[in-house]
Amino acid sequence: MIDFKQYDIALAKYYNSLDIAVTPVMSWNFHREYLDEVKKIYEDCNKLSVIASNSKWTENDWDFKNMLKEEVVIVTDAKLEIVFASHNMTKMNGYIEKEVIGKSPKMFQGDNSNLTTSSEIRQAIQLQQPFEKTVVNYNKNGEIYICLIKGFPVFNLKGKLSHFIAFEKAA
Repeated sequence: MIDFKQYDIALAKYYNSLDIAVTPVMSWNFHREYLDEVKKIYEDCNKLSVIASNSKWTENDWDFKNMLKEEVVIVTDAKLEIVFASHNMTKMNGYIEKEVIGKSPKMFQGDNSNLTTSSEIRQAIQLQQPFEKTVVNYNKNGEIYICLIKGFPVFNLKGKLSHFIAFEKAA
């Protein structure tokens, strides 16, 4: 029968001879934060898929998974009421999804918002055309931020306007 003490000594000697960098426990938080972010992106993708499926959106080539990593995604219904806002909106303007659902994207505008740009966006929406504009918006605590918005009308399989979708990032 083998002597376990000799085995333990040999094993300890082997591990002591290895050149191993010890990872501090603090690094686990970075990994957890990364996993939390991946989970939120996955949840946002699922929500968008449900909206698209229920509304029978026509096919599009949007890569939601990658867009949600870098951009805020906001979906409004045809009446321009927000029905979806991605989790990363909080980083850009301080709002969480619950605070904006059912409201108009106008809630992000204020005194310094450019009326000409707002009018151009409104015209594109009325004509059901895509647009790309840089706007002055306000975050939750009232501070100004510059935002690049790429907006698109979304149609259902019957060709009827279903939603508008905007991909936004700080400019």
